[in-house]
Amino acid sequence: MSKTKTKQSATRKSPQSLESKAILRRRLSEGGMILLVTLALFFLLALLTYNPNDPGSFTNGSGGPIQNAAGKGGAWFADFFLHLFGYLAFLIPIIFAYSGYLLYVERNIEHEHPKAFWAVKGLGLLMAVVGGAGLCSLHFFDPAIQPSYSSGGILGEFIISLIIDGLGLYGTTLILLALFLSGLTLFTGISWLRTMDKVGVWVIKSWGKLLEWYENFKDRKLEQKSVKESVVKRQEALKQEKVKRETRSPVKIEPKVMQPSTPPKAVQKAKQKPLFDDIPTGPMPVMELLDEPEPPKNHFSEEALEAMSRLVELKLKDFGVEAQVMEVHPGPVITRFEIELAPGVKVSKISNLAKDLARSLSTISVRVVEVIPGKTYVGIEIPNESREVVRLREVLACDEFEKSKSPLSMALGKDIAGNPIVVNMAKMPHLLVAGTTGSGKSVGVNAMIISMLYKATPEDLRLIMIDPKMLELSVYEGIPHLLCEVVTDMKDAANALRWSVGEMERRYRLMSAMGVRNLAGFNKKVQDAIKAGEPIKDPLWQPTDGLEEEPPTLEKLPSIVIVIDELADMMMIVGKKVEELIARIAQKARAAGIHLILATQRPSVDVITGLIKANIPSRIAFQVSSKIDSRTILDQMGAEQLLGMGDMLYLPGGSNIPTRIHGAFVDDDEVHRVVEDWKKRGEPEYLDEVISGTSEVPVPGIPGMDGADGDSEQDELFDQAVAIVTETRRASISGIQRRLKIGYNRAARMVEAMEAAGIVSEMGSNGAREVLAPPPPKD
Repeated sequence: MSKTKTKQSATRKSPQSLESKAILRRRLSEGGMILLVTLALFFLLALLTYNPNDPGSFTNGSGGPIQNAAGKGGAWFADFFLHLFGYLAFLIPIIFAYSGYLLYVERNIEHEHPKAFWAVKGLGLLMAVVGGAGLCSLHFFDPAIQPSYSSGGILGEFIISLIIDGLGLYGTTLILLALFLSGLTLFTGISWLRTMDKVGVWVIKSWGKLLEWYENFKDRKLEQKSVKESVVKRQEALKQEKVKRETRSPVKIEPKVMQPSTPPKAVQKAKQKPLFDDIPTGPMPVMELLDEPEPPKNHFSEEALEAMSRLVELKLKDFGVEAQVMEVHPGPVITRFEIELAPGVKVSKISNLAKDLARSLSTISVRVVEVIPGKTYVGIEIPNESREVVRLREVLACDEFEKSKSPLSMALGKDIAGNPIVVNMAKMPHLLVAGTTGSGKSVGVNAMIISMLYKATPEDLRLIMIDPKMLELSVYEGIPHLLCEVVTDMKDAANALRWSVGEMERRYRLMSAMGVRNLAGFNKKVQDAIKAGEPIKDPLWQPTDGLEEEPPTLEKLPSIVIVIDELADMMMIVGKKVEELIARIAQKARAAGIHLILATQRPSVDVITGLIKANIPSRIAFQVSSKIDSRTILDQMGAEQLLGMGDMLYLPGGSNIPTRIHGAFVDDDEVHRVVEDWKKRGEPEYLDEVISGTSEVPVPGIPGMDGADGDSEQDELFDQAVAIVTETRRASISGIQRRLKIGYNRAARMVEAMEAAGIVSEMGSNGAREVLAPPPPKD
């Protein structure tokens, strides 16, 4: 029983004893390794600094100071082993170092027969020493050196004396070499067959690389020869070209002379410092709010343009295209070379060479203009080395913008020749803008808005801004042009579009009743009537609403521009119903003075749908990432080759040839200055109906606007309207409209809802209503 307990306790203690045994083995192995490596270094130092004049085992020395770096012990060791083993004594430090390495590497390996393992290694070491010493004595003796010891030492001389007579020189060499190599295999475990395989593979690879180098060397020689021949041919071609150039007419070069823009009269007047800086003067912001343009950097001489023209011709000739540069148009960002192709050369061949031309000319990109209106030439647009920044101020100060009478005039930038480009939003009438991140799309939209703010007062223009990203358009919050706060909620965005559709229908009914065809005709007729002292009453007013009510007087209607900064986000959230509302506005809103600016950085077919594209012919494409995106926005390629940073293609409605424009740059500080100036001029008058989506005119086919699902009692202002009626004791539609600042029809629907709820009576014979509900209790 006691023996069983002893065995069980031994079994329980065995893991701890094994762990302590492993720790002890590891520590002994590490200590032994350090000791052996130290001895190896000591022996190597002693052997390397051996001096026969030092006292040793076989020599008495000269009696002078010891020269050995390892001291007296090192001198004795080196003398003993060099005399005993000769050159093979240098194997001793290697053996000690290898033994230390082996002791550390195999510290965790338990051999089944450790004695046999170490016996084999010892036997291998003995065989290697015997064979090596004999080989050194037999083949490495140099009588010119005459050291104090033999090359194989005493051991080598002894072995040679035993077998040299019986085996001869070659037989002794073979036996000793086999003994040495076998000993190394037993001691180190090295495989000579595997080593031979590796050496063979290395030799084969080296030979292959040598052959490859030789082939490349021959190819380079042939290439140099062909280059020399091509240079000779090129020189002959240049001589012929020089003769042709002397006989042909010179290239027509039209450099754009960049004259400083002369500010218009309004700007010159604005330069007078106002008496009170905080109070804006004049009807419009002054130009000083915008940064001045930098002086032009690109000054091309006729010689430089001529040289560039010849370079373009040579590069085209390298690709097998015969062409001649006829005209050159340098601009602020790019230079257009108009070339005439040789007979039989297709334009598509030039278009397919755009990337190759860009590479050969060392430029970012090259755009090929296949059709130039009114000319038979093909355009090649190459970026300038130094790019000029087109500032918004210099475009707004041009004559085109100053002479434009439309409040919806927008400054886009400059064309390739540096001429300012000003467009009229009223003629577009809607605009689709697309471009990838960093292409300048947001800056371009800001430039359009600032342009209109420099041209239109709140009486001429009202804005609805929809900004799903809550970053780009929020800076305009608080300007008097806004019809509502900047919309960031997509539900409110759908309501704003729904209100716009209702406003469009209301305006069409007004214009139909007035007998005019567009908003300009309506405003002219209304203003002429006001000047004549005979203002026009609202023709849509219904007498049944109350005989005490007088029809409201018509006033000038402003244009409405709806700016949507990121159409993709809105389409993703609200989707189909927004697409229908946008399509409805795009189809009909031109004459009503309602316009759309749709911007997106993802011009895919699920965002810019066919229904939207079909009704918005005017488009602007900034740089896009692929040809597919360019086709989606422009129905043609080209936008993927733009340079970014405001470089755009403008496709006006009714044209299929885009115009390249370098967009006007306006930074955030300039935008803030213009916005603050407008905030000082007045506060916005928001219409609550825009966000609520309530329409004064039912629109069939539009959810929430057909009059079938409306409930005036659910109007958020219904309770306030009831309080006004019960407090004033008058059920006046115009009073509710004036007090709540809402539309006439909305106020009329509230009065009808009060009648249905029993708050007011039906209209009497005189058209008046009696207030039935008691007045609200007073606190």
